[in-house]
Amino acid sequence: MLRQIGKRLATAIPSLIGVIIVTFLLTRVLPGDPAAYFAGPAASPQAIEEIRKSLGLDKSLPEQFVRYVQDLSRGDFGKSLTTGQTVIIDIKTRLPASAELTLLGLIVSMLIAVPFGILAAVKQGSIIDHACRVIATAGVSLPVFFTGLLLVYVFYFILGWSPAPLGRLDAFASAPKHVTGFYLIDSLLAGNLESFRASLAQLALPTITLAIFSLAPITRMTRASMLAVLSSDFVRTARASGLSPRTVIVTYAFRNAMLPVVTTLGMVFSFLLGANVLVEKVFAWPGIGSYAIEALIASDFAPVQGFVLTMAIMYVLLNLTIDMLYGVIDPRVRLEG
Repeated sequence: MLRQIGKRLATAIPSLIGVIIVTFLLTRVLPGDPAAYFAGPAASPQAIEEIRKSLGLDKSLPEQFVRYVQDLSRGDFGKSLTTGQTVIIDIKTRLPASAELTLLGLIVSMLIAVPFGILAAVKQGSIIDHACRVIATAGVSLPVFFTGLLLVYVFYFILGWSPAPLGRLDAFASAPKHVTGFYLIDSLLAGNLESFRASLAQLALPTITLAIFSLAPITRMTRASMLAVLSSDFVRTARASGLSPRTVIVTYAFRNAMLPVVTTLGMVFSFLLGANVLVEKVFAWPGIGSYAIEALIASDFAPVQGFVLTMAIMYVLLNLTIDMLYGVIDPRVRLEG
């Protein structure tokens, strides 16, 4: 297992280097001048030039890149011009908000999609199977930002069931003491049920938005994988041996169908990290997605580069986790590795 992890990490290094190079070049070709933006519309050309020199933008691209790589080697992602803080501090502050929303959306989606996909495969051609296809089609067809706006309009503006979509907590609740950065967990650890209810209420609509977005691929893959396993010889043998349907489905069929489902979960989690950018803007969620958009509008290079590099590292860790889960689910994967 350790050997397989080492191989994975070794193959991820060239990908991270490519991400660093591409991100640096893309931020330099984007329209807009950071020096002119932060100098203000009334600034003189001399003042703009002074700001450009202080930012190091007067140097050539190779010199800027060497300086950027040197800073990265020291763990320095640069300083955000919009917030006035280092990018590392901003990411540490905002990453738990994005992670809590993404993980909760994925968990809710799994709790609905996996059992639904299993029932659709077991009862092929039934109403449940047809409903599975309808949900899968709707989930793929609806853009995530449209789903979020629709939920806000219905549950906040019309029904009034949901609090105002303005961040992680409403104005009358206080944030729990920072332990993990996840408000639900931190409020339970502190015994603050009021903050727990307030954070859960704020999480409800964005979580449902992400869950609807990810329902379709998980449900379809679970159904297709279960159908393939249920028609295999060992499942027919298990049924002929007199085992109960529950034992055949859960113990034999589902475990062998889990590998494609786990792969899909990894892909869906990656998609959710990207979809978070839109969801955070719709619900004014203080995560790293909205942080990157605000920096991009202001032509603030360092936060954008830090955001992309953080996402790349998270993708590498996610793929590593999936490989480890493969070995847990199917020991043959460990032997092949």
